[in-house]
Amino acid sequence: MAEELTRIASQVRRDIVRMVTLAASGHPGGSMSSADLLTALYFKVMKHDPATWRRDGKGQDVFILSAGHMTPVYYSVLARAGYFPTSELASFRQFGTRLQGHPSVRKELPGVTQASGSLGQGLSAAAGIALGKKLDKDPSTVFVLCGDGESEEGQIWEAGMFAVHHRLDNLVAITDWNGQQIDGPVTSVAGEGDLEAKWKAFGWNVIVADGHDMDAILEAYSQALAYRGSGLPTMILFRTDMGHGVDFMAGTHKWHGKAPSAQQCADALAQLEETLGDF
Repeated sequence: MAEELTRIASQVRRDIVRMVTLAASGHPGGSMSSADLLTALYFKVMKHDPATWRRDGKGQDVFILSAGHMTPVYYSVLARAGYFPTSELASFRQFGTRLQGHPSVRKELPGVTQASGSLGQGLSAAAGIALGKKLDKDPSTVFVLCGDGESEEGQIWEAGMFAVHHRLDNLVAITDWNGQQIDGPVTSVAGEGDLEAKWKAFGWNVIVADGHDMDAILEAYSQALAYRGSGLPTMILFRTDMGHGVDFMAGTHKWHGKAPSAQQCADALAQLEETLGDF
């Protein structure tokens, strides 16, 4: 299973590079670093069905992209999972299309539960949905992806307190812990320190895992779901590498929000296996 998920993730990375290049705009860095963990989530972990998906999330697991600029990976995974045709990926960031730079619910794109983009808000939305599921006695799980740069936002920590207070053990938050943000290394911008120690201090179950090892990713999700019934929300901190998969993109903030040139796109694609067919 891990090998097949890795193959899907390679195609997702190809999609990311091509989408951003075609649009001459977008955020490839964090999308590339979170490709493995989102592929595992949608193709193995989450209980969801594109054919019966509803925005209210009743009876299915729900995913919220809090770091809303990382739509290239989000749209690719949704399309590859069957929410809409992969051919639509070519319309990324084009005026009037459903695939805008940040997730929008205005045009009712299947799979998108919550509009996002103002950093820090997604965890609050996910906590609210998780509380709603608790009140409805809906046994499904709410997942939310945050960034480590985004975690400098105060609202993240307000939501963290809310989730513990309401015993939201049906909430699994994920942090793409790649150490980079738009202005440089996270440590040089706000110095948020040890996220593992902070989330533990806030009362969360905390798991730290390699976000590019598919077996480790699956084990982290399994452990997170085993915490159902603990009375506490869970945070998975995935150690990742911004721009992972392409040597000249990896490990630097310079590809946070930069589109490749045609030649750079070709060079990147040469390093990524085509496994499902390009859009």
